[in-house]
Amino acid sequence: MNWHQICDIDLLLPEYGVPVLVGDHPVAVFRTHDDQLFAVGNVDPYCGAGVISRGIVGDRAGEPTVASPMLKQVFSLRTGQCLDDPGTRLPVFPVRRRAALVEVALP
Repeated sequence: MNWHQICDIDLLLPEYGVPVLVGDHPVAVFRTHDDQLFAVGNVDPYCGAGVISRGIVGDRAGEPTVASPMLKQVFSLRTGQCLDDPGTRLPVFPVRRRAALVEVALP
């Protein structure tokens, strides 16, 4: 795996996403209210737009989620699985904090 620096942790506000392009991969990086980091694909699989980073962050029964701003499908931030349509999912990428930096890994 190759780790790529994304941004300073202070630029990643809780409950908001940040869109980044890592190589050829559009990624949405999120920091939740309890300071967890998640990285999923930024392209909405239902409409093909790069908008997941602008989705509404929340949770469903304790599962951290993001709702697409386009058609409102809800995706798990842990697994990328659509909780409204289990046959659809977003890619998930490893993410970590190193000192004050956020990094995402690609295979």
